[in-house]
Amino acid sequence: MKIKFRIISVISASALTTLMLGSCSPAEDSSGFEYMPDMYRSAAIEPYVDYGEIRGKENKEVKLLLSAKTPPNGTIPYYGTDKDEVSIMLPYHRLATKAFKTTHGMFDAEFSDKDEYALAVSDVNQLKLTSENSELILKDGKTLFNQNCAHCHGKKGDGNGPMVESGAYVGVPDYANLKDLSDGQMFYSIYYGKGMMGAHSSIINKKEIWTIIHYIRSVQDGDYGKNVNSIEVSQADSIQVQ
Repeated sequence: MKIKFRIISVISASALTTLMLGSCSPAEDSSGFEYMPDMYRSAAIEPYVDYGEIRGKENKEVKLLLSAKTPPNGTIPYYGTDKDEVSIMLPYHRLATKAFKTTHGMFDAEFSDKDEYALAVSDVNQLKLTSENSELILKDGKTLFNQNCAHCHGKKGDGNGPMVESGAYVGVPDYANLKDLSDGQMFYSIYYGKGMMGAHSSIINKKEIWTIIHYIRSVQDGDYGKNVNSIEVSQADSIQVQ
């Protein structure tokens, strides 16, 4: 009787140990063995889930379809309590012209009858450059530029990026010839697109666009950002929420 009880105890202990070890996983992000996943995992549609591959099962029919849901037009993401940061990230006050509906595919956007690009000449860079932040802003601007712009505009801003050299695009300008273009018009062009360049508003946010513009200015002028005080004084009277 004692022998049978001992055998049963050993078998039970072995089974329990096997179950415990089997529930573990070497993957850092794994939650381990899921006893009843439907009890704590929502079966509802989630906006940022790739439904082309769920729990190791691949569905090629929806693999390349957009699953993330676009927020309702006019909604404002939460950007914290820093008033300067929030001010920069508020919705862009300029609208795309009606022509952009057919040329840049903005079917759900609001449009203007005015030449908003021409009006943007008076807009100034909302990301203030100071002696404390200029180095970091220009560094971040270079990174963002190389990620989003250099493939066409070239790392030197000369309009000879890989896409241009391949023959896919032509007519990309050299930034050296655009020194008279205002920051506002540059922002408008990046945000909504211009010519063959598509809109980047869904790819990079307003702060990132202003950061890129600072970097473009440094490409145009090697001394840009070194004499920060003069920049602040010249723009102090014209800064407004964009």
